[in-house]
Amino acid sequence: MALTGAGVSTESGLPDFRSPGGLWAGIDPMRVASLSAFRRDPQAFYAFYQQRLARLGGAQPNPAHRALAELERGNRVRGVITQNVDGLHQAAGSRRVLELHGSLRRAACATCGARTDIAVLAEALAAGRTPACPTCAGLLRPDVVLFGELLPLTVFAEADALCREADLMLVVGSSLTVTPAADLPQTVLEAGGRLIIVNREPTPYDADAAVVLREDAGSVLPIMAARAAGAVRETAEEEHHA
Repeated sequence: MALTGAGVSTESGLPDFRSPGGLWAGIDPMRVASLSAFRRDPQAFYAFYQQRLARLGGAQPNPAHRALAELERGNRVRGVITQNVDGLHQAAGSRRVLELHGSLRRAACATCGARTDIAVLAEALAAGRTPACPTCAGLLRPDVVLFGELLPLTVFAEADALCREADLMLVVGSSLTVTPAADLPQTVLEAGGRLIIVNREPTPYDADAAVVLREDAGSVLPIMAARAAGAVRETAEEEHHA
């Protein structure tokens, strides 16, 4: 299984959060991206997310996303647990994607909880209107986990169960510092599994990992996928000639 963070999507042109030039550079996320900010000042909240949606609009899956989808098709990866909200894993072809922090591809009503395509919210903002729920006329918001909210419990429970069953976790593009997602590698280790970490910067789990690669995900993962596919072909050929 794989656990991915913002470092996977930076190669698609989407900023991460804490690096220079990241989303939080010069911005207090509690003032524009928290539940309290949404309730206190919806217009500032919407202005911030309108910028995020504009960046997301032109983003496409990169070789790392496509390699993970290929590994899943070859039954080498059971699924992807992601901290990202951009939907690029699904766009690349990954079928089992557990979105710990929700998705910017959907909007949710703050009143009734109904979900709809993010285009409904984006089109309202572009027209200068306050995004309203088609069902009850309540305020729409991106269907992501805001500061001050808990992760979706059913999604996290499924991710935790995957980690307890995994013999290997491939960590890609995550600093492994934001909990509770950062606790999942420890769950894998305690269950007897191993870690492979592909990240440009050090993580708290480097000393516990079987392999640590300080490379771009888009360079490393296609090689892994190609070698895995090659191993499958060799096994099939051996069985054919046996």
